[in-house]
Amino acid sequence: MMNYWQTTRFQIDLNAPKIMGIVNVTPDSFSDGGHYSGSLKSVLTHAEQHLKNGAHILDIGGESTRPDSAPISIQEEWQRVKPVLCELKNWAVPISLDTRHSEIMQRALDLDSVDIINDVQGLEDDGAIDILAAQSQTGICLMHMKGLPENMQHNPNYDDVVNEVANYLQQRTEACLAKGIQACRITLDPGFGFGKNLNHNITLMQNLDRLCSSHNLPIFIGISRKRMIGEITQQKDPLQRVSGSVAAALFAITKGAKIIRVHDVRETADAINVWQALSGQ
Repeated sequence: MMNYWQTTRFQIDLNAPKIMGIVNVTPDSFSDGGHYSGSLKSVLTHAEQHLKNGAHILDIGGESTRPDSAPISIQEEWQRVKPVLCELKNWAVPISLDTRHSEIMQRALDLDSVDIINDVQGLEDDGAIDILAAQSQTGICLMHMKGLPENMQHNPNYDDVVNEVANYLQQRTEACLAKGIQACRITLDPGFGFGKNLNHNITLMQNLDRLCSSHNLPIFIGISRKRMIGEITQQKDPLQRVSGSVAAALFAITKGAKIIRVHDVRETADAINVWQALSGQ
C-alpha cells in the first residue's frame, strides 16, 4: 500500500494516521449548525485552532451533504468557499476542498488554492475526472454514496454492502487511472452514512481491512458525529457524540484507515497519541 499521499504542494506521510480537520462554511451543517460560518474571521480562527489541536490537513466545505439536504447553486457554494480558500492557500498546510461539482473544482484549481479534492460523488460530475487528470499532483478522495443527499437515507438497500462499496470504489479508481491519474494521488472513502443504515455502517467498519487489502490504496474515513454514532450511543445531539466518534476513529485506524476526517481534532489527536504510545506504534 502507498505510504504517502501525493497532493499539489505536499507529499503526506501515511506511515502514521493523519487527522483532517473539518471547516464547514455552511449555515446548515448537521454537526454544528453553521456555528463557525458567520464570518471569514470566525472560519479562519476555527481553522487555526484545528492546527493548534493537531490537524494535519484542513477540509473546506461550502455545501451541506447531510441526509435530506437540498442542493445549492454553484454560485452560492463558490461565494462561501472562495474567500476561505484565498486566505488558506498561503498557510503551510494541505488544503482539501469538499465539493462534488466540477465547476467548483476547476475554479479552485484555477486559484491555485487547493491540494486535495474530496468528492462525495467519486468524481462522477461531468468533466470532473478530466479536470483532475489535467493536474499533475492534486490529491483525490473518491467516496461511495448510494443515491443523492436529498434521498440517500430513504430506505437504502444492499445485497452485500461490502462488495458493492468495494466494486464501486474499484470502478472509480480504474476510471481515474485510465485518464492517467497516478495511484499515489488517490484515497478511498467507503462513505459512512451516505446511503447506508446502521447495520450497513457497522458491517463496513468491521470489514474495513478488506477494503484496504483489496484496493491497496489508503482508506479515508469520515464518521465524526454522524448518525451511526448517535444511534449506537443514544445521543441525539451531534455535539454529544464526541467520545463515540473518537472510539470509532481509533477502531478504524486499527482496521487500516490512514486519514480520519473529524470535527473534534484535539480529542482525536489525544486518543491517537495515547494509543500509539501504549501499542508501540
